[in-house]
Amino acid sequence: MNALSGHAAIAGIGATRFSKDSGVSELHLAVKAVADAIKDAGLSPKDVDGLVTFDIDSSPHTEVANNLGFDRLSFVGVTKYGGGGGCATVQLAAMAVATGVCQAVVCYRAFNERSGHRFGTGEGPPPSPTPGAAEVNWSWTAPHGLVTPAATVALVARRYMHEYGATSEDFGRISVLARAHAATNPKAWFYGRPITLADHQASRMIADPLRLLDCCQESDGGVAILVTSLERARDLEQKPVAIEAAAQGSAKEQQMMTSYYRDRITSQPEVKFVAEQVWKQSGLTHQDIDALVLYDHFTPYVMMQLEDYGFCGAGEGPGLVASGALGLDGQWPLNPHGGQLGEAYIHGFNGIAEGVRQLRGTAANQIKEAKHVLVTSGNGIPTSALVLGQAN
Repeated sequence: MNALSGHAAIAGIGATRFSKDSGVSELHLAVKAVADAIKDAGLSPKDVDGLVTFDIDSSPHTEVANNLGFDRLSFVGVTKYGGGGGCATVQLAAMAVATGVCQAVVCYRAFNERSGHRFGTGEGPPPSPTPGAAEVNWSWTAPHGLVTPAATVALVARRYMHEYGATSEDFGRISVLARAHAATNPKAWFYGRPITLADHQASRMIADPLRLLDCCQESDGGVAILVTSLERARDLEQKPVAIEAAAQGSAKEQQMMTSYYRDRITSQPEVKFVAEQVWKQSGLTHQDIDALVLYDHFTPYVMMQLEDYGFCGAGEGPGLVASGALGLDGQWPLNPHGGQLGEAYIHGFNGIAEGVRQLRGTAANQIKEAKHVLVTSGNGIPTSALVLGQAN
């Protein structure tokens, strides 16, 4: 274990309603989620002295703080890489708490990603009078039609199918599982609406071989996570959830969704690097994990995460999914809340909240005797992950 492991805990979670048209501003969503997380912990806004969010979030810390009546902030942090930075926000908060910089930090993500700016529509980089490194890199792939996340993932998915004999039906089983779990989660957008493998196969093609039901939702909503010291969390309103490990990772020949120039693209070295860190920090292995909350923006990347985190060998993901081991009664229940395919797409923040609920024992689809949960962030980009556990 390292100096971070077990010194910080999640003491509060907050979330708005998940919808396709919130009818309010993104700032409204952020403020409500943060306020709910603070209330959930049994604290007041004046108890919070740190905020962390994504660099692409439209609600700056100053506006969130002003709307909630915060007093003084001793730490403000941002993470990059979209969904890849989700768990990294909690890592930053945990480091601030563990080093004594802050007493209580709230991490948040809020957007109108369906009714406002839709990530999946495809567009160029922001106009720049002098193109920077990001624009130059983008110029190598955009002329070939790689202007949407689905298009970039499709190339990796096709290579995975070629190397291991995986099929579209194999990917579809992940969607079917996610929707089955969402169907019994009242907070999920797809509550009461499971699908069959035939439904998946009938859904329209988005970027061959990815079908509509291989792609995560577009959602409006906000989620917030309150982090404090484990010692303090024990005296607060909710059962504390220990941050047993928190890691970020970027690897050789890393790009943003287009890391095609490696020797192999069906395994992600940045994910393996993060896996090494969280297992070392926590002193656990994949065998100790009781529930998986994997970032499911696209079904093929769920398959690859199962392999890169060590739950099965290379190319064995389809067999693991088909085995039933990822069902609610299986060895490693996958996304009991429905994930981003079934509950909502809030850049993985709703997955962190689900990990907390599982360890509190308050989840809609509660896993019996859950003691350790692995939560991951977006992959295909620099990524991050957490291992959460019951506080001793």
